Amino acid sequence: MRLRKLRTKPVTRAAAVTALACTTALLDASLAVAADGKPEVSADPLATWQTDGVVWSLASAKGVVYVGGTFDSVRPPGAAPGQKQVRRHNFAAFDAATGKLLPCAPKFTGLGRTVRAMKASPDGRVLYVGGSFSKVGSTRVANAIALDTAGCSLRTTFRPSVTAPVRAIDATDSVIYLGGDFARVNGQARNRLAAVTTKGVLLPFKADVDLPVRALAAAPSHGRLFVGGDFESVNGQEARSLVALNPTSGKTVLSYPGWFPPQSSVKTIARDDSRFYVGAEGHGPGIFDGRIAGRLTNGTMVWKDTCFGATQSVVPYKGVLFSASHSHNCNETPGGFPERGDRQHLLAQSLADRRILHWFPDTNGGLGEQVGPRTLTVSRGYLWAGGEFTQVNDKPQQGLTRFGPRDTGAPKVPTLSVSDTDPGRVTLAWRATWDRDDATLTYKIYRDGKLVARQTESSTFWDRSQMGFTDSVPAGGKHRYAIEVTDGTNTSPKSPSLTVTVPPEANEKMAGDQQ
Repeated sequence: MRLRKLRTKPVTRAAAVTALACTTALLDASLAVAADGKPEVSADPLATWQTDGVVWSLASAKGVVYVGGTFDSVRPPGAAPGQKQVRRHNFAAFDAATGKLLPCAPKFTGLGRTVRAMKASPDGRVLYVGGSFSKVGSTRVANAIALDTAGCSLRTTFRPSVTAPVRAIDATDSVIYLGGDFARVNGQARNRLAAVTTKGVLLPFKADVDLPVRALAAAPSHGRLFVGGDFESVNGQEARSLVALNPTSGKTVLSYPGWFPPQSSVKTIARDDSRFYVGAEGHGPGIFDGRIAGRLTNGTMVWKDTCFGATQSVVPYKGVLFSASHSHNCNETPGGFPERGDRQHLLAQSLADRRILHWFPDTNGGLGEQVGPRTLTVSRGYLWAGGEFTQVNDKPQQGLTRFGPRDTGAPKVPTLSVSDTDPGRVTLAWRATWDRDDATLTYKIYRDGKLVARQTESSTFWDRSQMGFTDSVPAGGKHRYAIEVTDGTNTSPKSPSLTVTVPPEANEKMAGDQQ
């Protein structure tokens, strides 16, 4: 069928600028609306399989989450290390919603035996995998392969030869970008960055990068490939840690002077329809460890936070930027917390204005470099996190965890005490508790099993006020008090009963003494 060509009026430059401004304003407004309120993901972890090593990469396609790293086995939720293990050689697959372990289990072995990077094709039919490995099953490969997701089979048509580890991958319908430590691909010089076809054929795209590439995000409709890493120079010009390249030629489109101080490296890049987001890791004085949002249209900065604690992964989802790091000293970022000597390993921020939202699940530092979580992905409304942690929300959980849409965790119940008693009056005291995904909590006070008061207070893990309640009761009696806390969805158990003896009136006490 032939389509009729429509006649249109020519667009003036002024009209185009106005249209672009309106589009940008609408996109920014939608981000603000989407990020208003709580994230649509709970801070309560779901039952999840575990690994016996480090998870370096996560990817998702068609409701499946793929897990890559350095591990030899996985074990069920709740199983202790070494118990109920199922062999998985540096790669595993799970149902994104149920968490069920799937049979897709190619063995990645050989020198390095680590899966470092994964990315699904836009249609989800192919999973591109990179890292440091020389065999998949019995097939010899060279650090990069592709799997058909339908049957979990190795694609024989995609077999690029990469001479050193692949640390980053991004894919369009026709081009796969590889970044890492390598100097040659398919026998030709490619300094740490290359582009191949879906058949593994090396493309003319070429850029000279002086140090390893660790993150990639392709935006072909904007004429850009965002590249992050340890580098100081790209294509013979200064370009510290982040650069935007022409996705066809590899020529520099934009560098970002002033965005990153020396000794700061971009570890992660993600994008949505209007913006790109980067996370960095720094070493030494004057570093930058946080996150930056920039516009795809012109590369200008939208916001930059000031948290310390290296950022390993970011993912935008429904108005929120989720990040994996070990954040501390976020005091100058809206909604942030002061330096306390501890670390917060997972964060949620408003895409609109960088504000840290009240969403505080946490892990420990774990194994290896003890940075905690290293990678994130979202699939079917579930946020998955992988890394080197061995605990999640203070309970044993190694390598992998996930969070869903249902809030299932109740606030911790505070300890109730008596601060004062007088004839006819009891004053109770407690310190406000906190909840990982609800700032505003309601406290219910019970006397002898009957609700006598309720108070509402906002709190965070770094700011918990002293609270109290004065109860009017007859003099000379004895009562049992308890407290419970609700976030509006979940309620804590009641605290242990506190027995209080109320002093008698002075004349009653004197009469008793005289008798």
